[in-house]
Amino acid sequence: MIIRPIRNSGDHESALKRVQALMSAKPGTDEGDELDVLATLVDAYEAEHFPIESADPIEAIKFRMEQMGLERKDLEPYIGSRARVSEVLNKRRGLSLKMIRALHEELNIPLESLIG
Repeated sequence: MIIRPIRNSGDHESALKRVQALMSAKPGTDEGDELDVLATLVDAYEAEHFPIESADPIEAIKFRMEQMGLERKDLEPYIGSRARVSEVLNKRRGLSLKMIRALHEELNIPLESLIG
C-alpha cells in the first residue's frame, strides 16, 4: 500500500479510481485500512477544492413550499400576517427565532438551512 497526498486533479482522479476498486474491502484488512485513509484524503481535498455553500434560508423555505404544494398564505401560521410573509420571502425582513422554530417543527425544514 503506497499512499500519497492528493495535490492536483490527476491525483484526485487516481484516488477516486482506487477508492472505487476498494469499496468491497472488509474493515480491519489492509485493503479496508487503505480505503479509510484514501477516503479521508479525498474528503480533505474535496472540502478544500469543492466547498459546498450553505443554503439560503429563503430558498429552503421556497423549496419546501414547492415540495408540499404550499402557497404564501399557508405560511401565515408560521411567519405571521400576509405582509410579513411577503417581507420575509422577498428578503426585506429576516427570520425571527420564533419563525425558525415554527418552520422547522411544522414543515420539517432543517435548522441548518433556516439559520443560513
